[in-house]
Amino acid sequence: MSDLKSKFLEVYNVLKSELLHDPAFDFTDNSRQWVDRMLDYNVPGGKLNRGLSVIDSYKLLKGEELTDEEVFLACALGWCVEWLQAYFLVLDDMMDNSHTRRGQPCWFRVPKVGLIAANDGIVLRNHIPRILKKHFKGKPYYVELLDLFNEVEFQTACGQMIDLITTIEGEKDLAKYSIPLHHRIVQYKTAYYSFYLPVACALLMAGEDLEKHTDVKNILVEMGTYFQVQDDYLDCFGHPDVIGKIGTDLFAHLQRLLQESPQILKNHSSYSIPAQ
Repeated sequence: MSDLKSKFLEVYNVLKSELLHDPAFDFTDNSRQWVDRMLDYNVPGGKLNRGLSVIDSYKLLKGEELTDEEVFLACALGWCVEWLQAYFLVLDDMMDNSHTRRGQPCWFRVPKVGLIAANDGIVLRNHIPRILKKHFKGKPYYVELLDLFNEVEFQTACGQMIDLITTIEGEKDLAKYSIPLHHRIVQYKTAYYSFYLPVACALLMAGEDLEKHTDVKNILVEMGTYFQVQDDYLDCFGHPDVIGKIGTDLFAHLQRLLQESPQILKNHSSYSIPAQ
């Protein structure tokens, strides 16, 4: 696993160098240094589980040792997933007015960054098709890859929208919150891009038709939903020194709301906390 992660990080450096010398844009020294720093700050700092899952899934699907080219391509797709994650997190932290991420200040809170982070998020998103075009354009599954990333981004953005309009700052209305609503939020906001997308990338690399693997999608979405429920619990009750961030998501919002106005819970007899 350590060798795989080392190889994965090597591919990150290759992709970053390509993006910093992309002929589609005439970089100045200052702009290249900005993007270099922005990428290192936001893309490779997490656990990298999403990206590494692409490689592991493809190895299992192929059932034999991968060639150097296959390892590189699987790593490149894995990094596309990590780039997508970074894009989501940079913008999500701004929307949630978060303070820390992965044990350090959110990118928009770094001195001299501020609202430039919004454009940095757009840059991160646009790096994905640049990587795909350079390394997968001649592959028979290239168009399917583009469609996959576009669809998953749309699903995630819609999940984020539901989350945001349900937790509008200043509103104290527990009637909005229900188990089905929370399930919908976490399904679309997290499960598709975190669990389904990596495996779907590996399936496409293996020459599979995604339409024939709906059962795989359903199982992975359920796994992603379970993962996000755990994450929300930690966001609310986990210590920042342990989880690497100060909670600002749905359950943390509810916790603060109840601490500020415990009478609200009594006024909503339809709201009940399930037995543990």
